[in-house]
Amino acid sequence: MTPLGERGLSAFGAARLDAISAVTERFYSTYESIYERFGERGREQTREDLAFHLDFLRPVLEFGETLPMIEYLCWLDGVLESRGIPTAHLALSLEWLGEYLAAHMDDADAAVTRSAVSAVCDGFLAARGAPAEGFNPPMPWPEARTFEAAIVAGRLADAMAVIHSCAASGREFVDTEMHVIQPALYSIGKKWETNQLTVAQEHLASAIAMTAMTMGLFGTKSQPAKAKRILLACVEGNTHSIGLRMIADAFALDGWEVQYLGPSVPTGALVAQASSMHADVVALSLSFAQQIRVAKSAVAALEAASNPDWHPRVIIGGLAINRLDRLASIVGAHAFGRDPVEALAYANAL
Repeated sequence: MTPLGERGLSAFGAARLDAISAVTERFYSTYESIYERFGERGREQTREDLAFHLDFLRPVLEFGETLPMIEYLCWLDGVLESRGIPTAHLALSLEWLGEYLAAHMDDADAAVTRSAVSAVCDGFLAARGAPAEGFNPPMPWPEARTFEAAIVAGRLADAMAVIHSCAASGREFVDTEMHVIQPALYSIGKKWETNQLTVAQEHLASAIAMTAMTMGLFGTKSQPAKAKRILLACVEGNTHSIGLRMIADAFALDGWEVQYLGPSVPTGALVAQASSMHADVVALSLSFAQQIRVAKSAVAALEAASNPDWHPRVIIGGLAINRLDRLASIVGAHAFGRDPVEALAYANAL
């Protein structure tokens, strides 16, 4: 799909807030009997939802990739349905946003915008209710269910018993993270989406899982130290850091010198730390399509800071690219890694 140029993206940004207000009022005037019962709180929620639509639509218009937004709409459809919230107007809301935006652009940019919105709506309606394709997460071991129950209940001791049991049976810690901890967290996320768990339970489970990972790492013997350095960070705006922590653990156990910066790292700070560390590899994680622009800027900033004595390779990964690996080339990264095994294999081949 043809992306918009800077002129069109500028028009998109200028019309964004007015588009949200206009489409909100259009829903309330067109479907008054349905929406008026939600009152002002309903209006505010509608505006928030439309703002998220536009957050996901902008990368479609900027980079020409529809899949991340289609997946977002499918996810939102499931979340709303599980909470008894009507979803019939989900595609319509996007169509109306597209109409408003196109009306505030010149003819060429309006045509691109209408085409993009149409492609997203068609893709969403075709994919609605169907299982996602193109990315197969690690197969869970039987222990994943026990670990999941432990972390949902906030029982760290029980979670660690699962980790210790896997180690005692001769399984590698990184494999345990991939086949026990990761599937458990995926299952918990799905249960939150379908309203089977609360936000508090999801947050508690994540916190316990992170603690268990730290304790498990300290109890695992690493390979002899290598003269290789890696810096890992979530790009600014990405607060989902557990997957990146798993990759950091894999490198630490392989003998690399590891600096893990965690969630939402500003680009300037990221580049300064990578340079100070003299990192051989920089691993960046992004979770949502709206972080593609930030990741691209971060890769460009690392490239600009390079010199004949220091030129790091960049690996990119995260939920935003697990089903669309060509995003790595879009942002200028040297490689992508869906999991610790892929990332480590690439880095060790340098």
